[in-house]
Amino acid sequence: MLIDFFLHLKHRKLPVSTREFLTLLEGVRDGVCGPSIDEFFHFARTCLVKDESLYDRFDRAFGEYFGNVQAIAGLEAELPSPPAIFPPKIAPDSRNSAGTN
Repeated sequence: MLIDFFLHLKHRKLPVSTREFLTLLEGVRDGVCGPSIDEFFHFARTCLVKDESLYDRFDRAFGEYFGNVQAIAGLEAELPSPPAIFPPKIAPDSRNSAGTN
C-alpha cells in the first residue's frame, strides 16, 4: 500500500527519495503516528517533503491517493521487523571486575 503511495508521489513530480520513504516506514513501524489518517498525513509530509513550497502539491497528491480514508488500521502489521544489525550485548565478565588482580 505505501509503495504505491510513494510511486504516486513520484508520478505527481514530488522529489521524494528512497531514504525519506524508509524513514516514513520506520516511523510507522515504531508507532510514531497512530492509525488516524490526519496523524499519518502530517507525519508523511514531515518525512517526505523537503521544501515548504511543495506542501500544496503533496496535499493534493495525498488527497488523490487516500480519498475518503479515515484511518489506516493495521498498517504497521504490513512492515517487516528491522534486521538485527548489532550483536546482542554480552554481560561483563565477573573475573574482570575492579579490585581483582
